[in-house]
Amino acid sequence: MNVLTAVLAAGEAGEEMPSVLAVPVDEFIIGLIAFLIVFGGLAKFALPKIKETLDERANLIEGGLERASIAEAEAAEVLVQYKTQLAGAREEASGIRTQAQADRTAIIEEARSEARTAAASVTSAAEASMAAERAQAVSALTKQVGELAITLADKIVGETLADDARVRATVDAFIADLEGAR
Repeated sequence: MNVLTAVLAAGEAGEEMPSVLAVPVDEFIIGLIAFLIVFGGLAKFALPKIKETLDERANLIEGGLERASIAEAEAAEVLVQYKTQLAGAREEASGIRTQAQADRTAIIEEARSEARTAAASVTSAAEASMAAERAQAVSALTKQVGELAITLADKIVGETLADDARVRATVDAFIADLEGAR
């Protein structure tokens, strides 16, 4: 508060106050010389080091950008190779799938063919067996019919005709005629 009262007191007294912005000439000259000395020292010693450091950093940044662009180009090339390999792998997988489908179809067709052959074999064996059984049954029936005919003739004639070979031949001829008529 002392300063404020002093300023007010000086203003009332009518004295002119010195300008705050006015610099004494001798101080100005000494400050200017000191500034030039400091500026000259900085320009001679510090500025070249700063400029050298900035140039090194600029070179590092430019080199880094170059390396980054080279790495980006390499990455793009690797990506193209990867996509090419992936497309080749997809084509190969498609070929394998197609081949597997063809193999599957061939195996199924082969199994069906074997099944048809086996079924035909079983059918022909069954038919042969049935024909043999039919022939055996016909033979057995023929024999039984002959025996029944002889027995019936024995009863009609009243004598035994079973021992007579001529009668047996006649019965066999009759049965043969019946078979031929069928």
